[in-house]
Order: sequence, then C-alpha cells, then structure tokens
Amino acid sequence: MTLFTLTCLLAVFPVISMKSPIFGPKELSSVEGKSVSIKCFYPDSSVNRHTRKYWCRQGASGRCTTLISSEGYISSDYAGRANLTNFPESNTFVVDIARLTKSDTGHYKCGLGISSRGLSFDVSLEVGQGPELPPGTQVYTADLGKNVTITCPFKAENAQKKKSLCKKSGQSCSLVIDSFENKGPSYNERTKFSLKGTGQLVFTVFINRLRPSDAGMFVCQVGDQEPSAEQSFAHLQVLKPEPQLVYGDLQGSVNFECNLGPEVANVPKFLCRSRKGGACEVIINTLGTSAPDFEGRIMLILTNMPGFFRVPITGLKKEDAGHYVCGAHPEGVPAEGWPIQESQLFINEETTISSVPSVVKGVAGGSVAVLCRYNPKESIGLKSWCRWEKNQNAQCSVLRPNNNKYMGRLALYEEPGNGTYTVILSQLTAQDAGFYWCLTDGDVRWRSSVELKVVEGKPNLRVPEDVTVPLGGTLKLPCHFRASSYSYEKYWCKWSEQGCRTLPSQDEAQARPLSTADQNSRVISLTVSPVTKADEGWYWCGVKQGHSYGDTMAVHVTVDDGTKGSHDVGRANAAPSEGVVEPNGRIIEPRANIDPSLVVEGRKDPGAPAGGSRAVAEAGSSAGQGGSSTVLVSTLVPLALVLALGAMALWVVRARHRRNVDRISIRSYRTDISMSDFENSRDFGANDNVAVYSVNQETSLEEKNECVTTPESITENEEPKKAKRSSKEEADMAYTAFLLQSNNMAANAQDGPKEA
Repeated sequence: MTLFTLTCLLAVFPVISMKSPIFGPKELSSVEGKSVSIKCFYPDSSVNRHTRKYWCRQGASGRCTTLISSEGYISSDYAGRANLTNFPESNTFVVDIARLTKSDTGHYKCGLGISSRGLSFDVSLEVGQGPELPPGTQVYTADLGKNVTITCPFKAENAQKKKSLCKKSGQSCSLVIDSFENKGPSYNERTKFSLKGTGQLVFTVFINRLRPSDAGMFVCQVGDQEPSAEQSFAHLQVLKPEPQLVYGDLQGSVNFECNLGPEVANVPKFLCRSRKGGACEVIINTLGTSAPDFEGRIMLILTNMPGFFRVPITGLKKEDAGHYVCGAHPEGVPAEGWPIQESQLFINEETTISSVPSVVKGVAGGSVAVLCRYNPKESIGLKSWCRWEKNQNAQCSVLRPNNNKYMGRLALYEEPGNGTYTVILSQLTAQDAGFYWCLTDGDVRWRSSVELKVVEGKPNLRVPEDVTVPLGGTLKLPCHFRASSYSYEKYWCKWSEQGCRTLPSQDEAQARPLSTADQNSRVISLTVSPVTKADEGWYWCGVKQGHSYGDTMAVHVTVDDGTKGSHDVGRANAAPSEGVVEPNGRIIEPRANIDPSLVVEGRKDPGAPAGGSRAVAEAGSSAGQGGSSTVLVSTLVPLALVLALGAMALWVVRARHRRNVDRISIRSYRTDISMSDFENSRDFGANDNVAVYSVNQETSLEEKNECVTTPESITENEEPKKAKRSSKEEADMAYTAFLLQSNNMAANAQDGPKEA
C-alpha cells in the first residue's frame, strides 16, 4: 500500500511542479506559399538562456517529434526552409518557417530542455489554400484597420474614358469609386481616386481603415460598357494581425506598444480587454477613461511618432492575463474599420522579481518609506518617483526634490547591488494620498506602483518646529522617539537635493555636526557648534534597521546673522509623558501644562536673576535693538540703587561693630571694655586669670555673668594700647581703679597684725 501511494505521488508531482512558464502564440494561420514566425518566451535565468531550445510536432500518441533545435539539428522536412534563433538578451527564441504547405497544418510545441518532459507551450498552426486567381492578377496584402493603394494601368487610347474600381461579389461588381468621384455606400468616407498626369497611363485608388469585408477581388475598368471596356484585376487579402506576445512577471510591469500608423495620429487612442463571448471593455483611453481594476497602475503615453503610443501596466496580477486590443477611434472605443493591434498577455507566476508592498500608510505630519526595486544587473541608471494622476491620459508626474512643494520632504536612498532603493516622503498631508510609481530607465519589468494612504494618528518621532539660531552659536536639536523604536538605529542627516547625508554619531570620528543618543530618555540629539551659514537648511531625524528605513521627521534651521549665542531646543515639543534632556545630560521631569518653547542659552547677564528666565529673541531686528536699550536702562538703575543700599548697610554694620562691647562684672560694679582694647586673645584669655579653675571658660558677651578676679588678673608687663574713650568712660575707669586700690590697702591692713 505504501509503495502504491508513493508511486501515485511521484506520478502527480511532475504535473504539479512542471507548470510551464514558457509562453508563445496559441494559434497561427497562413496560406500556402507564405511564411510564419513563432516567438516563444522563457523565464529570465542563466540556465534558461543556455539550455536547449526546440520546436517539435505532436503526434496522435502524444509523442512530440523534434523538427528543429538550437543545437543545430533540423529534420528533412524543414531542410532549407526553417531556422531557430535564440535571443538571450530578451529571453526569447524564434522559429521561422517558409514556403508553407497544407501538410504543415497541425499541433506543435516550443520549449526548453528535453522534448518529452521539458518546459513547453502548445501552438496550433493552420495553413489554408490560396485563392485561384486569373492570370495577371495583382495581389495586395494589408492588415485589418490599415490602408491599401490599388494601382490600375490602362491603354493610351482609353485616356479620355471614364475610369472606375469595383468590388466583385458573385456575378455583380459594386462600385468603390470612379473618376467622377462617385463612391459606393460602404466606401463613402474612406476611399480616394487619383490620376497621375497624362504621361503615366495609370490611376490609383486609396482605401483606408480596411475591414474584413474588403477582402476579395477588385476590377479596374476603363470605359462604360463592360464588353468593350478595358479591365484588370486586383486581389486584396485583409489579414487579422497576429497578437503581439507580451510576457510579464507576477507583481512586475509590462509595456503594450501600439503602432497604428500616421493616419490616426490625431485620433483618440484606447486599450481594451476582450473576454470570451463578450465585447472589448475599454481599460484606458486618451479621453479620460480608466477602469477601476487598473486604477493607479496603468498609463497611456503618447510619443513623438505619429500613431504610436505605449500603455504600461504595473503591479501585475494573475487575473490580468488575457487578450488585449489597442486602437484608435474618435470616441475612444473599438469600432469596425478602425486600425487595431492585438496583444496576448501571459503572467509568469514563477517570477524572480522581488515583492514590494502595494499599499503604505502614514500619519499626517509623519513620513512613509517606500521600497522600490530595479534590475540589479542595471545598477547604473536613473531612478525616480512619480505621482499618478487620473487626468486625460493618466500620466505620472516625476517628483523632484528641488520643487518647492517637495523641498525638504523627499529623498531617495539607493543600496547598490541589492536591486532596491528607498523613497522617503516626510511632513505628510492629506493631499499626499494617492498612487505613486517607482521608475527606472532600464528594464521596465521591475517597475512598481504603490498606494499611499494618510491616516489619523501621531508620528512616532517628535522634533522642534522651525528653529532660528544665531550665527556662531551652538545648535542643539533633540528628537524624541517612542519605546517601540528602542532597538532601531537612530540618525540625524542633513537634507539636500541629492539626498540626506547622515551626520556622524558620538561613537564615530569627532566632527562639528555630532549626534548623540540617550536610550534611557529616548532622545537623540544633534549638536552643531559653531554654527555657520552653510548649516542652514533641513535636518532629518529618523530610525532604521539595516537598509530598512522607518519613521522620519524634518525640521528647518535658519541661521541668523545676529548676536552669538547658544540655541538649545531641548525643551521643544517635549512629550507630556517624557522628560526633557538638558545639554548637560540632566533629565527634567515633565510639568503639566507647559507649552514647548525654544531656549536661547548664551552668555549670562550679570544683572539676570539666579534662576534665569527663558526667552526667545529675534537678533538683528529693529524691534530687538530698541528693546535692548530699554532693557539696559531698566537694569542699570535698579543695580545702582542696590549698590548704594548695600554700601549704606555695610557702613551701619561697621559702625555698630565698633560699639559692640563685652561686659565684665567686677563685684557689684560693671564697666564696659571694648574688644579693640586688646591686641590679641591673651589680653582676654581665661588662663591669665589666676583665680579661676584650670578648665577654660568662655565669657558670654551678652549675658550678665559675674566672676571673681584677683589683683594679678589685671597686672600686665606691658601696657596695652588704649583706644579713645569718652569722658564718662574715663571717669568710670578712674573710679574702678580707686576701688581696687582701696580694697588692696584694706586687705594689707588686716593681714599685718596677724603676721605680727
């Protein structure tokens, strides 16, 4: 049972995995003696370009017999009338077969590899028998919708007779046009008669916008009566043009190239899609029609060649495969008798083209990063971005950074070698919503389109509003990011029309513009010092991960030729839930109801308060100069008053200090002795007093303390310098000295008798 199941899986597996990406014409038709050309497409790869190509014929048993291959083999039936040519640059090979016969009708395959099990595409060829024509009949061949000129010779003796051309149908002949400008109903507006002078015995009839009913036998006649009239015959074959094969990759881009001739140069053009059993539905035309299924991913481009135009389609889907018709008509719709060109679109689902998002979303004030692709083999080439507009031709206008509308908002980052480049559009507004195309001047298959949607929300990054900084000062720009961007790489860059040049970080070589990141406070700061005029312009703060760019915010810096200073915008646009980082790294916790503002940090004003107030001033303006004079006067006057009051207070203190005294009690009398009466501390030291304890004691200068003093406490070897005293002080001192002397005498008198 297991073996049976494995056998079934092996039998089914090749069918599932061998879905052929080879593409060619489904049906071909021709007539005997003519030739046919079969073009087959194959996927773009090195193996496919060098592998074997073949053309084989299917038999009744299902076996496909090789008739011709790229290895040089050719069957005897094709010898001398067939060849196979490989075109690796366009990923196609072509089989040409000449001198067709009825026996060439059948079913064939064009493919790669081995005929029995390689990649292949089925082709049906039908060869019809040519009509039996009278001798001398001129044969004309023209495509449906195009034109033809039929030439009719005549003899000289019939030069003055009536000339005409008629279309033979059975036994009758319907008038087309004659020399008197009479026309048949079906040729009224699309035929013209011409007679080339008397020297040339020939007249011509021009028929425009050929229809299938125009095919058949025509009779050129000179004279009125048929038996005696001069006649010649012309046979016209109106061919339905073989479909142009268009090979596209899933999510890639293709070009429909339509060449309808100069006759319809000024006629509206269109492209329609035909479905089985239905009419050809117009997808786009030059009158403003655009199908909803193709909105934003189709254009119609008129060229300088009359009657030639292109219709590119990008973002290809599987359901886009099918049959298309391009043409011209005054009403921009398909109609019989007007030139057309058919195309068959094949979508290769096994594509090697990288996938890119078809929709991107951004918030107002924020940014979007659009990933575009190009053929990595064509790294040198022009890359651009354009906006799709639903106008008359659904054109795409290229966006240029030097345009005022996109100044400081648009940048393109190219990563050579990986086949992608990134377009960043910042400062989004609701008007930016719409469709955009990524364009290259190389392989059109790699073009892509994207729809930009501007939704509600807040940007993930916050930077200050437009900043003005003094010339020569210091510029400090903070950029706050959310916790979701913690692990991403942060950067500051200087915007220009050539892109946004990343500025060095703190870990890199020191340079004048320097960016530093504080992950804990979720702030990346840019410092420029000293600021020059060249530093003026747009600066971007952004996050990225490798070559994948994320959110971006832009801020414009204006350099003012005013007073030097420092421009710190550390507090600007601070999030209510986040702290602000000052230049010294200290985090200021957010305060409720504080409006963000710019802080000018310069030289400190000697008269400014210690706390310092924040202010924004426009340096160099006339208003600023007038305000400076007012501020100077209002500052110097209070300063002078403060200095005067300070001097007066100092004089009072010094005067009171001179009168500050220490009071010493001597028994029941007190005297005031100024501290200036002593030269040093020993003059008032406790150790000099022999009547006190050995422990030092401080004397209170304000409390009324009394202490016992012996005569030795006032005996000095040297007389101290005396300060000037008043008469009252001198009288007190004299009285004190008198009391001391009286006490001594009394003591001596008492001691004397005891000793005796």
